[in-house]
Amino acid sequence: MPTTAQEIATLRKERNAVILAHNYVTGDIQDIADFTGDSLELSIRAKEIKAPVIVFCGVRFMAETAKLLSPHSTVLLPNLYSGCPMADMADPSEVAAYRKANPDTVLVAYVNSTAEVKAQVDICCTSGNAEKIIRSIPPEKKIMFLPDRNLGANMRNKLNRPMELWEGFCPTHNKVTVEMVREARRLHPEAEVLVHPECTPEVVAEADDSLSTGGILRHVRESAKTQFIIGTETGILHRLQKENPGREFFCLQPEMLCPNMKKITLREVADALADMRNVIELSPELMERAVLPIERMLAVK
Repeated sequence: MPTTAQEIATLRKERNAVILAHNYVTGDIQDIADFTGDSLELSIRAKEIKAPVIVFCGVRFMAETAKLLSPHSTVLLPNLYSGCPMADMADPSEVAAYRKANPDTVLVAYVNSTAEVKAQVDICCTSGNAEKIIRSIPPEKKIMFLPDRNLGANMRNKLNRPMELWEGFCPTHNKVTVEMVREARRLHPEAEVLVHPECTPEVVAEADDSLSTGGILRHVRESAKTQFIIGTETGILHRLQKENPGREFFCLQPEMLCPNMKKITLREVADALADMRNVIELSPELMERAVLPIERMLAVK
């Protein structure tokens, strides 16, 4: 009997499919993916890929983004219950009401948002390019950053740029405290502390650096350090250890786990490919509007 991974390999070839996986999904999913990356890397891959079928192993807003950038591809999300609490904290009708009441404000949406919200905003960003995107906006313009108040506050502090912030957050990153960082340093005094900018500004100030998952991976590859305390979702440790043998990685907190990112299984990937199930479907009108802020983001040099 073939293993599930072998079954996926056969089905992928039959369907001429490409499998994309976020850095936070389980290691066995990362290992069978064609490309693994952060939201910016996967957004770019989705735009470049001409595959008829894309299997997106991540959460729903990511699969929607892949569909927006590859409208002629069939995009499959192996587990339709793999959602994002942060994305759900920005209600599309509330964003539309804010837009109507503040027509001169530039709405910047973290890519961790639904297609319906993207359709209401001016430009998107990721944690990897948020600084570049905000710098591209004329200084006289007012900005509303949504839905992540922590990423927005960290950019506001770094750039000294006034911004309104939506009251959303990532439950996994938001629960990290300064005391947790200090305790991790006490246990591993030689380690460098790297956290995600979805953490609170107080935690970011306590860390050695604040980086996207792609940024963390690059930083570790280029660093002379051999020990690292990683303050983001635990799924990234699989890739860090795989790419950097001989170095030591410590979780800032073992509880830094996103249950939604862990929902997708190898069996679900195989079943999605076998039955072409769990297709991401968006209306043409919604796609036409929601893709614009993503394309504006990708066009910023």
